[in-house]
This record gives sequence, C-alpha cells and structure tokens, in this order.
Amino acid sequence: MDKDAYRVTGDRVLEPPVGWWERMKFLGPGLILTASIVGSGELIATTLLGAKAGFVAFWVIIVSCLVKVTVQVEFGKNAIYSGHSTMAALNGLPGPKLGRANWSIWLWLVLMLPKMLQVGAIVGAVAMLVHVVQPSVSTVVAVWPVALVAALMVVGGGYRLIERSCVILIGLFTLFTLASLVSIQFTDYAIHWSDVASGLTFKLPREVVPIAIGAFGITGIGGDEIMAYNYWLIEKGYAAHAGPAQDTEAWYQRARGWIRVMQIDALLSMAVYTVVTVVFYLLGAAVLHGAPVLPEKDDQLIAALSLMYTESLGPWAADVFLAGAFVVLFSTVLAALGAWTRMFPDAFGQIGLLDFQDDRQRGRFIAVLAFVIPACWSLAFLYYRNPVSMVVIGGIATMAILLIVAFAAVRFRYRELPAALRPGRAYDALFWLSVVSIVAVGVYSVVKSFGWA
Repeated sequence: MDKDAYRVTGDRVLEPPVGWWERMKFLGPGLILTASIVGSGELIATTLLGAKAGFVAFWVIIVSCLVKVTVQVEFGKNAIYSGHSTMAALNGLPGPKLGRANWSIWLWLVLMLPKMLQVGAIVGAVAMLVHVVQPSVSTVVAVWPVALVAALMVVGGGYRLIERSCVILIGLFTLFTLASLVSIQFTDYAIHWSDVASGLTFKLPREVVPIAIGAFGITGIGGDEIMAYNYWLIEKGYAAHAGPAQDTEAWYQRARGWIRVMQIDALLSMAVYTVVTVVFYLLGAAVLHGAPVLPEKDDQLIAALSLMYTESLGPWAADVFLAGAFVVLFSTVLAALGAWTRMFPDAFGQIGLLDFQDDRQRGRFIAVLAFVIPACWSLAFLYYRNPVSMVVIGGIATMAILLIVAFAAVRFRYRELPAALRPGRAYDALFWLSVVSIVAVGVYSVVKSFGWA
C-alpha cells in the first residue's frame, strides 16, 4: 500500500490516459471486488439458490448483478473528486451522531457482526477443501493455516499483491466453470431455452424468498464491496492522480478523465462477475435442483458442489474442481481481508480511536487486524459449522448495508458532486433504477418473509 495514498496532494497529479489500451493499464480495483464476490456469492449462495429454486429465480441473479453498478460508480466518483475514504464520506451524511461518528458508521459496525459468519463460512469451506485433499488434516485444524496465510499476504503484500493474486485466481476458475457449462449441454442435464425462459417471469416462490434475498445482497456487487471500492481506487492512485479539488477547468478535465477510467473498471468487473454468476446459477439449477444431496452441512458442501463439474465433465473433473474451488474461495478470503483491514481502521478513526490519515497508525491497525479478523472468522465457522446458512445470513446483512450505501449514493450525487462533473439524464435514470431496485428488494423481503403478500 502506498503510505501517502490517503493524503491527496499535488505531487502525484497525472493526466488521465486516453484510449482503451492506455486506460486498461490502470484497471484493477474492480477486479479485486470480483474476487471477493465470487467465492461466497457465486460459488455458494448462487448455486444454493439454483439448487433450491431451479430456474425460476434466474431473474433475481441477473437483476442483482446489473442494477447496483451505478451506485458503485457514485461511490467511486466521491473518492476521486474528494479524496475521502469511505467512512470519512459516510461521516458527512445527514442524521444523528453518537460521539464523533455518524449513525451510518455505527449501524455498519453492527451489521458487520453477521457478516463475520459469511466470510467465516468461506474460511471454513477452504479448510474443508484441505481436508478432502488431505484427510489426515481435520477441518478444525485446517482453518488456522488458511487464516494465517491470508493474514501474512495482506500484511506483506499490500495492494499490488492483492490485485494480481485475485485477478489470476479468478481468471483460472472462470475458464474452468465456462468449460463445465458448455460440456453440460452434452449430458442429461442439458439446459434448454424453455428452462431459461421460465426464470425470466419475475415470479418467486415464497419458500425460496430468504435465499433469494441473501443472494440479491451477496451476488453482484454487495454493499460492503461498494464501500471497499473507494479504498482500492485511492490506493491505485485515482484520487492522487486527479489531484486536490480545485475550481479550475484543468482539474475538472482531470477528474472527468479519471472518473471515466473508474467507470470502465466498474463495468469490466460487472461483466466478469455477471458471467460467472450466471454460469454458477445455471449449473446449480441444472445439476443440483431436485438432487437428493444439497449443500447444507459442512460435510456435504464440497461433494454437492463438485457434482456440477463431475456430471458435466466426468469423474476426472473432481480434482480440478477441488483446485479451482480452492483458488476462488481463497481469493475471496484474501480480498475480503484486504478490505476489512481498511474499513475497520477507517471506522475507528471516525469514532476517534486513531488518526486514519496517519500512515503509521493506519499501518499498525491494518497489521493487527490482519491477524485478528481471520481468527474471528475461523472461530465463527468452528462454532456454527453450517457454511450455507452462514452465507445466507451474511447476505441478508449485506442487503441492509446496501440500503445505507444507496442512501449515501443519493447524497453524493445530489449534494456533493460538483456541478461540472454531473452526468446526463440517461445515467441518472439508470442510477435511480439501481436505488429503487435496492429499496424495493429490501421492502419486498420484509413483506414476503412475514407472509404479508
């Protein structure tokens, strides 16, 4: 991590790249988010939804992936034109404060408690994979080296290692999963257009509503991933390259240029995680729906998920699945730990426990939390031992975080965004589609879950 990344001064100003190839060199923050999304959201929650609901809930997955990106972009804009970290930006929201911190920060801290279960499930799933490969190593024992390796990588590698590791790991598993979807068309599990069409009717059986809500919160870009996006943008240098905000045409031009790069980054990551999510859902609906074994308990999860690959590619694919599942789940742990070790110190800084702008204090907190947080994840898994339920609970918490994020995005767009950087009407229409969709799903979840409709 660049120690000066969170202090936007004039010594790192850089004119924005022109042309697709030059802009591609500055992409990466969105792909870190993709890594954090794919493990718990796509491999587990999406697959479970497909297994439980069949093809009927396909529309939930598509909507979940597509409608949130403009909210992510508004957060990204805020980081570029203000240079503020996420919690610093939230601390400026309207509403009461408890001490020095805004209500949204305190609520986020509360919601991160059930989120511990979600990532704990991923740590546990990685440990299960280790146990399957090496039965002499129990899952209880394996969680600890998994947590330790992730901690050492976050402490020792910083932004560059996290970015490169996540991109490589996700790319390899995505190719393998696409091959499985193609191969399944030559088996008894072949997917037909009528199956896909049945999932585009915008209907949802009541019994799958809790899973669908969790899937909406956790698939695509989630609330916590949107909040994490600003840290990766700042550490990549977007805000520093735009320079301190000035009421000059030169600064507006630079800001527009770096916002354009950020938008490409966000759209590229959306394309990647949408493709992967759709593939996982279709495989789960085709292979696991109606199967006698569903991925509910920790001793069933790996075997059930591997059916998506062995039934399409053959028994030999089981070993490849184990390797692929390991890299995608571990990349989620790595990306999540990188984000959490930044968000928590930032939140503590707004409360007054440290100066987040002080690189030494920030570095010390990151180093300590890099070990404390994975230990908490591991303990959460060892206590509950039900990865699927843990992921669904975390997804519902993510849905609540999304409501905070949507509120903040509206504030950023209409109260803080400089007039010279305001978008056109077409973008605003898409932005409000995102906000309304997030709020509607939140209301719908309450209505359906309590049986009021």
